[in-house]
Amino acid sequence: MIKNKYKNIKILYVEDDEIARENGIEYLENFFELIYEANDAIKALQLYEKYKPDIIITDIQMPKLNGLEFIKRIRQKDKKTQIIIITAFCDKDYLLKAIELGLVKYLIKPVKEKEFEEALFLCVNSLQEDISNIVKLENNSYFDIFNKNLVINDEIIKLRTKEILFLELLIKNKNRYVSYEEIENYVWDESVMTKDALKTLVKNIKTKLPKDLILNLTNSGYKIDV
Repeated sequence: MIKNKYKNIKILYVEDDEIARENGIEYLENFFELIYEANDAIKALQLYEKYKPDIIITDIQMPKLNGLEFIKRIRQKDKKTQIIIITAFCDKDYLLKAIELGLVKYLIKPVKEKEFEEALFLCVNSLQEDISNIVKLENNSYFDIFNKNLVINDEIIKLRTKEILFLELLIKNKNRYVSYEEIENYVWDESVMTKDALKTLVKNIKTKLPKDLILNLTNSGYKIDV
């Protein structure tokens, strides 16, 4: 059933570790039929030119050509192909570079199966809906919905859990005001949201965002102006 649903989606998996690559391919075969593999970025570029994959999954640390340089070459002529980066390094420079390259999902080894599956199907959804997980808020300001990163002027801004959920909710519904009830259900989950708690949350996140992005409509809710 799943393979039928995604039978036309082409995957390119790039990993120099043979065991890791075999395990990755075996997992991908549960969902997709058209899977191509490469053990280095040079071969991957050749496969990319030949098959034009919809989703690329690549390690960063590889011989001959590293993963980021490989993606940079892809992005010079292709902005739409979905890319998942898998790396052992949780480094700020890598995160910023990933955002610069656009449409990138960033996973840290060892990758959990649930995270991998979430990244895959976010890629599929992005292809089908023609959307990106990288949302531009203002010049030099971005929010990465998948990796939950707020980047302003090449700096990753630390957000609390409720701030991430609040920002995520507004961005997902950016064309309208989000009601107080929706905010309570999404951000506070099963706990109770007080007016003071919401005001404090909004005040704190406004200090971290570019000026005047969060709008309030009295007795209605909040909206983000992007």
